[in-house]
Amino acid sequence: MKQTIDIVINQYLIAKWPVLSKVPMWAYYLLWMLIIGAIILGVASLIAGIASWVERRVAGRMQSRIGPNRVGPIGFFQWIADGLKCLFKEDVTPTNVDWPLFRFAPYLVFIGMFGAWAVLPYSARIYAADLNVGILYIMAITSLVVIGILMGGWASGNKWSLFGAIRSSAQIVSYEVPAGLAVTTMILVSGTMSMQGMVKAQTGPLGIFGWNIFNNPFTCIAFFVYFIAAIAEGNRTPFDLPEAESELVAGYNTEYSGMRFVFFFFAEWANMFLIGAVSATLFFGGWQGPFANPDTWWGVTIGGAYFFGKACFFIFVLIWIRWTLPRLRVDQLMAMCWKYLVPIGFVCLIGSLLWMSIFGNRIFFGLISAVATGM
Repeated sequence: MKQTIDIVINQYLIAKWPVLSKVPMWAYYLLWMLIIGAIILGVASLIAGIASWVERRVAGRMQSRIGPNRVGPIGFFQWIADGLKCLFKEDVTPTNVDWPLFRFAPYLVFIGMFGAWAVLPYSARIYAADLNVGILYIMAITSLVVIGILMGGWASGNKWSLFGAIRSSAQIVSYEVPAGLAVTTMILVSGTMSMQGMVKAQTGPLGIFGWNIFNNPFTCIAFFVYFIAAIAEGNRTPFDLPEAESELVAGYNTEYSGMRFVFFFFAEWANMFLIGAVSATLFFGGWQGPFANPDTWWGVTIGGAYFFGKACFFIFVLIWIRWTLPRLRVDQLMAMCWKYLVPIGFVCLIGSLLWMSIFGNRIFFGLISAVATGM
């Protein structure tokens, strides 16, 4: 990426306007980061808004009602109306709050979610940064979300908010363990922590059967471990205990209003896409698919369509699960993590190591094909 920026600056800017050579390089890098950040913010805002509308429409159909249907065709612009309404609402700050922490907490939650979008491999050539520790960066920066939630719940001066924040911290920290085990399994299989590298490691003559989920039986199980843990980390039903309305009023965001209230839900809806994007990258080939040739512009476009299509499918699954399953109790939540997902995650990790030591990195379907044809 740095080489691409240098080429653009030297060949297209400084070559045409030599006076720009006096501008320090850090200024160009800063401008580039601001432009890319603005683009990602626009895409994230658009996806989060549309996801909120889709969720309300799907929930309406599942509950034998209509859902939003007034603002725009089939209510499509309802998310814009809601966003503008909250933008102009009064930002109420209760008198007994810790003022600096209370006001900063929603932004910290947003930063933790938004920062992870920088390393997503949207297509073969469309990405903001290709870090060699991309998946580790995602797991690290999304940990800021729990800090923001705990900060907002404690600073609110409300016992229901504090209960919700404590639940969230225990839940997210616990479910990071099985999620980390599943991710570690995929790092071993792919041989890299780069998000683009993981996608490229899933190419091969077997097509979709070259995806990591089909690599061996343990990687298939690891997908379900990761997906369940990701749902819990995103505070989505049936793991929405931090904001259980029937128990905690609204949980950690009870005292918030206006745009700060929206930031919590904006992060939740954008996190749905992040869960789908990471799941697609680790297990389902990312932007890989028929005709997704990374050497042509139309192949790159098709690859981007595959990536967004896979992520949107997982968004629908998350919505489907929310309006289908009941909420778990706290003891059931923690038991599922420590008694089931963590042991299964270790089995997947050790099983994948044994599989690779015995069969090498030959994927499951490739091994079956080789055995059927006499090796």
